[in-house]
Amino acid sequence: MENVLRPLIVLGGTAVITLAAGWLLDLLLRRADGRHHETPLWGLLRQCRIPFQLTLGTALLRATYTHTRLDLVRDHRTGIGQVLTLVLIGASAWLVVRIAVAVVDSVYARYAANTRDPARVRRVRTQVTLIQRVVIAIVTTVAVAAMLLTFPAMQTVGTSMLASAGVLGIVAGVAAQSTLGNLFAGLQIAFGDMVRIGDTVVVDGEWGTIEEITLTFLAVRTWDERRITMPVSYFTSKPFENWSRGGIQMTGSVFFHLDHAAPVAAMREQLRDILGECAAWDGRDWSLAVTDTTPSTILVRAVVTAKDADDIWTVRCAVREQLIGWLRDHHPYALPRIATAPATLPPGDAWPTADGDMDEKPAGWGRAPRTGRG
Repeated sequence: MENVLRPLIVLGGTAVITLAAGWLLDLLLRRADGRHHETPLWGLLRQCRIPFQLTLGTALLRATYTHTRLDLVRDHRTGIGQVLTLVLIGASAWLVVRIAVAVVDSVYARYAANTRDPARVRRVRTQVTLIQRVVIAIVTTVAVAAMLLTFPAMQTVGTSMLASAGVLGIVAGVAAQSTLGNLFAGLQIAFGDMVRIGDTVVVDGEWGTIEEITLTFLAVRTWDERRITMPVSYFTSKPFENWSRGGIQMTGSVFFHLDHAAPVAAMREQLRDILGECAAWDGRDWSLAVTDTTPSTILVRAVVTAKDADDIWTVRCAVREQLIGWLRDHHPYALPRIATAPATLPPGDAWPTADGDMDEKPAGWGRAPRTGRG
């Protein structure tokens, strides 16, 4: 009878204590969340219930499994203890990560709620994301190292590994130079405020929005829903355009190649009417002027403004489309044309022959050119 009751008491007691502790923790966090609406910390900590119960239950089993006095446990005592130790380390690491993520997310949520500057919010979001990834990487590395050191063979190897750590560090540094460079570049981007999640950038001629930033790569979502993955070291070693830095307001230009007879003044009035009906125009500024000329055309530039990169694209397209349509319907002569004319004969209505002679030499033929001297 004792052989049956003892395992039931150990296993059942562990299960009851684990479930009761998890329920009590969840109850306390729920009440704290109800009393403190200004911070989401307590609500986020409720997500730690499962790793907390797993850690507590594993710790209780690790301390009491030998008291079951079962033959199976007695014969495999070392193996069972090793498995429980590994599970305990993994569950503890999971709990630490969940707590750290909850704290960081709570700080970010309070900052975002109290800050009206979108640029600062995106900067803090980028930093928070990279801090979470660093914490997860550190905790995972420590947990894996602790698991390996629980094996007796690894403890023996560990001494020799520490003795040669200097040489291995140099070799690893040379071998992982690119990876380490991206790692430090990611930290530089996060805390140097070079680029943030949500920024509009132009890289390698591609226009898009920063969608994700990690410690090693950066994802750019283009206007046509493509994703460009680039190493973060690119943004610390090469120039790129950040349209969101220093404000999101944009100024755009629309160019027209037109005939010299184009009615520039009438185009200016038409541009004002077009912008007045365009919802994407922010009303800050506009202009239209002739900026260049060629023997066959003139270059007319229209300047418009908008509140962000998306709206400036909409305004430019609307101005280009409606002005071209207006010129086509009301002033077709202003559109560029290829001028052609019949060839004219030289003076005297005579052409040179194949041997270079002319039937009739016009007046002035063969006369030395005037140089302006004497």
